[in-house]
Amino acid sequence: MVHRKKTKTIQVGNIPIGGLNPVVIQSMTNTPAHDPTACIRQIRRLERAGCTIVRVAVPDLAAVESFKEIRKKISTPLVADIHFDYRLAIEAIRAGADKIRINPGNIGSKERVKAVIDAARAAGIPIRIGVNSGSLEKKILSKYGKATPEALVESALGYIELFEKCAFKDIIVSIKASDIPTTIESCTLLSAQSDVPLHVGITESGTIKSGTIR
Repeated sequence: MVHRKKTKTIQVGNIPIGGLNPVVIQSMTNTPAHDPTACIRQIRRLERAGCTIVRVAVPDLAAVESFKEIRKKISTPLVADIHFDYRLAIEAIRAGADKIRINPGNIGSKERVKAVIDAARAAGIPIRIGVNSGSLEKKILSKYGKATPEALVESALGYIELFEKCAFKDIIVSIKASDIPTTIESCTLLSAQSDVPLHVGITESGTIKSGTIR
């Protein structure tokens, strides 16, 4: 039996995550990132369905402006979902994000990751580290042959170490595969080696039917 560690508590807006706190339901908008009205409408529906944290994609600077408008109208904690461009993460923090989600592997150099960390630290908000089976580092894939639970955990622990070397411990980790057994085993293995709270979910979950089941 794998014994998990009690996680520390991380605050996202007014919502505590980890520790002995209840599981928090989060979802993500799929409305156009540049249409704040549509995003706000969908967030209201998510709130009524029981979501207490919502993630919004920020793919470019125009979406940052949309994020600002959403932030003005929504009291639910908002997570800015960032890929590739570290500058978007910094701008989203300035726009009022309650948490930033990044995959350090596609953000670029350690210096760019550190720039995001410094901005989050100054704003007093956490960062979610996203580790996905489809974007593992080449050296880890070469070592394990595929995205095994062990491979995902090694990647996650490496990123956790990077953040802690930057004296930033206000982190949450998502460690996701596209199938349930691999995801569960990955989360179980990581929880035995780290006290970082976990965001549990599936990546590339599929179409409406298969994705809903997963």
